[in-house]
Amino acid sequence: MFNIVLYQPEIPQNTGNIARTCVVTGTRLHIIKPMGFSIDSKHVKRSGLDYWPLLNLNIYENLDEFFEKTKGKRYIFATTKGSKDYSDFEYNDDDYIVFGKETAGLPDIIHQRYKDYCMRIPMLNIEEARSLNLSNTVAIVLYEALRQNDFLGLV
Repeated sequence: MFNIVLYQPEIPQNTGNIARTCVVTGTRLHIIKPMGFSIDSKHVKRSGLDYWPLLNLNIYENLDEFFEKTKGKRYIFATTKGSKDYSDFEYNDDDYIVFGKETAGLPDIIHQRYKDYCMRIPMLNIEEARSLNLSNTVAIVLYEALRQNDFLGLV
């Protein structure tokens, strides 16, 4: 089972869409606080529709708690500062694929400490359009990981 990790998500609709994608792919969702919204928010639930109760969800108070509770796992970080394309990684079904917050991405310590595990999605270099939408990014990367693993029982 893959693991999608959202670091300090800010937009409830993105998190709701990601939750729905996780449910229909059998993927765990991990959220690292703080969040820019309440998880009880009607916006999150509306985006996830009736899927929210089916979600395998883990919430962490901070980045340190996340790393402590997932020690020994392999992390792959999605960032516009990554040096490898997302399709260059070989994904394992227990990987933790980490995505940064919408306005600021991942903290610099991640780029320094995990340089070889930072990946990006190729796109034009347009200053005004700094990155793709978070929920689209998660879907692109997750489906590449699923494809590489023969879609892990999906029909």
